[in-house]
Amino acid sequence: MQHAFERVTAGGVDVTVSGDLVQATAVRDAMASQVADKVPARLTASDPTLWGPDAESEAAIRLGWVDLPASSRALLPQLAELRESVQAEGLDHVVLAGMGGSSLAPEVIAATYGRPLTVLDTTDADQVRRALADRVARTVIVVASKSGGTIETDSHRRAFEQAFRDAGLTPDQIAARIVVVTDPGSPLEKSAREAGYTVVLADPNVGGRYSALTAFGLVPSALAGVDVARLLDDAAALAPALSGNDDNPGLVLGAALGAAAVAGRDKLVLADAAGSGIVGFGDWAEQLIAESTGKLARGILPVVVEGTDAPGFTGAGGDAVLASTGDGGAQGCDVCDVDVRGPLGAQFLLWEYATAVAGRIIGIDPFDQPNVQESKDNTSALLTALESDGALPEGDPAFVDGVIAVYGDAALLDGATTAADAVRALLATVPENGYLAVMAYLDRFADSTAPQLRPLLAEALGDRQVTFGWAPRFLHSTGQFHKGGPRVGAFLQVTGEVTEDLPVAGRPYTFAQLQRAQALGDLGALGKRERPVLRLHLLDAAEGLAELLADVRALPAASPAGGTA
Repeated sequence: MQHAFERVTAGGVDVTVSGDLVQATAVRDAMASQVADKVPARLTASDPTLWGPDAESEAAIRLGWVDLPASSRALLPQLAELRESVQAEGLDHVVLAGMGGSSLAPEVIAATYGRPLTVLDTTDADQVRRALADRVARTVIVVASKSGGTIETDSHRRAFEQAFRDAGLTPDQIAARIVVVTDPGSPLEKSAREAGYTVVLADPNVGGRYSALTAFGLVPSALAGVDVARLLDDAAALAPALSGNDDNPGLVLGAALGAAAVAGRDKLVLADAAGSGIVGFGDWAEQLIAESTGKLARGILPVVVEGTDAPGFTGAGGDAVLASTGDGGAQGCDVCDVDVRGPLGAQFLLWEYATAVAGRIIGIDPFDQPNVQESKDNTSALLTALESDGALPEGDPAFVDGVIAVYGDAALLDGATTAADAVRALLATVPENGYLAVMAYLDRFADSTAPQLRPLLAEALGDRQVTFGWAPRFLHSTGQFHKGGPRVGAFLQVTGEVTEDLPVAGRPYTFAQLQRAQALGDLGALGKRERPVLRLHLLDAAEGLAELLADVRALPAASPAGGTA
């Protein structure tokens, strides 16, 4: 580790800021400013005025996460009873249907503690069908939606209800297999109670991406067999340090991230430390940071990479902060600007606190998501058009190369006649301080090689960052940053044909149609902002993905300055 500017250890958490940030007076000034404004004490007291008058009304109903290490303990007896009843019914396969903040934290929790949990956060028909066919008679499904109207989660619920009926289960047996987590008063609460489902209400004063330690994170984790009291214990051990001006890990981390972003280092490259002990933490932090900060053409772009030796980490340019995370047993990172160690429960609280502080320094409201709804509205409009017209307004491809249909405007394609040429044309639009986002509307498991696109494209771009997101879950995460953050992104959308479609029970569309409408809806939102977007549609998902990966592997690697080597 390089000479540290700041190393703070408190409550079982160790935050070290080092490297180039040693000389960053902006970080020191940011910390001094937050202390002068009494931010630590005010934040832990849930003061909604911290982010200015425009954010006050939203912040007033979004600061419940500060108290969760204590307030969520009231859930523990209910969760213990619920797990006992599920086990008594012989239900040992736990499925979580949720999106964004309703799924990302439980997935990290279950993976970190080695407990089986099937997370369904997709509209891919093949992936949904596989989940429906897996031990359906022994399945309990957690249907998690804060608003109660999330279209993906509603579709999952309908599909499982139909699968349970097809398996010959009685209404009472079905009711015993469905647990609903939602906010008080949501339409989902009403319909769930009418159906006789178990309902666990979440804290309505906590936004989705800050909800790891609420019922949204704890219910599916507890049903999967995780000792969720341990998560709360670890967070509670850190909580007292967050109110102080000295030895405050959250203040140090938040000031470093916020000040770096204001100074132009607005990409946060996240990797699990060697021997991390925490699995997939970056995927959760990605939503928290991107959706919280990416607005008003500002923000911090989280870039989740495969490791500290991955392209985009070791080759990061001057606009990135390199960060690694892990528990106390993880090895040190000698190339990192930021190194964060501590148990998972404490990490959740730490990063939430740091993101709120960084948002204040950047000058945004960290609790709203003004651009998320647009793609949802576009999807709804397309599904309405589908019902009346019988087809989605997809248009014709510019050309077809093998089993890859290429969609893009003529100015972007610039005479391209192959998929490889089209990708090269897209890469040429990424500015020096920009990024490329890969958005994959595919089967996360059958098409598991798709994330290889990220490091391969990062090699081709050199010192510019590349993100990868499974769709549609990224729409609840980095989707906000894509529309509201700095206008320097270029976008590669990859869609594919499913092997067999699946109807959404009680709805006039199928999962494949919903997935395609979501892709086209987001395409429209990006196109409206005149972002460079290339869509590659795989006429055969497996064969097309193999072709695309071969094309990308053949791209020349870039020099550190961004040109080809």
